[in-house]
Amino acid sequence: MVKDKKLLKASTPSRRKFFKTAAAAGVTAVAASSLAAPAVAADRVEISMVATWPRDFPGLGTGAQRFADQLGAMSDGRIQVSYYASGERVKAFDSFDEVASGNSQMYHAADYYWVKKHPAFGYFTAVPFGFTYSEINAWIHYGGGQALWDELTDDYGTQSFICGNTGVQMGGWFNKKIRSANDFKGLKMRMPGLGGQVLGKLGGSPISLPGGQIYENLVSGAIDATEWVGPWNDEAMKFHEAAKYYYYPGMHEPGSVLACGVNKSWFTSLSKSDQTLIKTCCAWADEITMAEYNAKNGAALARLVNDHGVKLEKFNDKVYDAFAKGAAEVYDEVQQHSDLAKRVHASFVKGRKEIGSWTNLSDSPYIQQRNRALGL
Repeated sequence: MVKDKKLLKASTPSRRKFFKTAAAAGVTAVAASSLAAPAVAADRVEISMVATWPRDFPGLGTGAQRFADQLGAMSDGRIQVSYYASGERVKAFDSFDEVASGNSQMYHAADYYWVKKHPAFGYFTAVPFGFTYSEINAWIHYGGGQALWDELTDDYGTQSFICGNTGVQMGGWFNKKIRSANDFKGLKMRMPGLGGQVLGKLGGSPISLPGGQIYENLVSGAIDATEWVGPWNDEAMKFHEAAKYYYYPGMHEPGSVLACGVNKSWFTSLSKSDQTLIKTCCAWADEITMAEYNAKNGAALARLVNDHGVKLEKFNDKVYDAFAKGAAEVYDEVQQHSDLAKRVHASFVKGRKEIGSWTNLSDSPYIQQRNRALGL
């Protein structure tokens, strides 16, 4: 017993020291957690994102929503995006001004919708006889395109990043065969951007409509023809109910960039890590969106032809040559707009030649030979 008492007495200081240390650690932990909570709240980023697409529209609307959700996931919920489809917060074509004014922080759109503000915007979505998906990415990231895009948007207090692509688009839906350039005279066709201006050079009447308004105008006869995107999206829009001739390839949008536009003063106020996170998420959205379009367009085209009786037609060389002549006239006018427009066009032409020279020796010949050899 005496031995046990001695042992208890000897251990008491150590026990007291242990409990004091544990208590101090607990206080420190509580204090640390109470200090951490405001820090997390302060780092929370709330984003209002408007879009030009109808809600849940395949590829475009769902792609914008997926991008918004991914920003939340990549930040473990610290970045929260409230997504507003076309018409839910502002009208589709008011998205740019909504973000430029700072009322919202971000938009998801195609920047060629803003060509009336400056014609150079067209080059950063798609222009007639322009870049394919892989080519425009090369130009934007490594051919000086992003710097020119930044210079253009800086005048409006915004900044844009590639945030998707729909690939080579179809030439459009018509109720008659297109055999020559004369068939475009007097034709009221939905076609935005510089491509629409080329249509005007052929005697057509280009009309710019947001996606949600195209079908009703085509069915009612308010427009005679339309282009939109490609089989997957066009099938969802049910254009086959109003027109039966489906032409390819589109000269106007060979690789259409979808943009994430941000209010620049808001964006630059973010931490460098958050700016990088947003740009990284944009790059992810670009890759995944193009993959989805490539995966789904083929099956959708088969359904349009086999199930809906759509007649697939190819523009002949004479029509395409007329497109090229019209495009040259449009580009002459664009360059007269401003020094910036002239520099953007010069960079585009240089990139199309240099980057295109490789594409012409790589992708195009390989696909032709693969399909020939395999009978595809």
